[in-house]
Amino acid sequence: MILTTTNFVEGRKIMEYRGIVSGEVITGINFVKDFMAGLRDIVGGRSGSYERELINAREEAMAEMESRAASIGANAVVGIDIDYEVLGQTMLMVTVSGTAVVLE
Repeated sequence: MILTTTNFVEGRKIMEYRGIVSGEVITGINFVKDFMAGLRDIVGGRSGSYERELINAREEAMAEMESRAASIGANAVVGIDIDYEVLGQTMLMVTVSGTAVVLE
């Protein structure tokens, strides 16, 4: 499965558009991560625990979108958009969407 943010795949022709597909993940951030991130705010630096949480959520959302594309017979998803939202103070939502296509 080819996944790309571009609207085409160089050297490949889009033979069929199968529709819009998406993947969503909502995850909670726990107290320990919040506490450690707060310390990082005070002393400076990156919050590795939040970064790992973002990476995991994005990868899960991408896998969900890929699975949905495969279920409708696509072999690629083009024009992928990734969005991050904070819900309340302890929830993170990652959504990805794109167009499922069949490439030659």
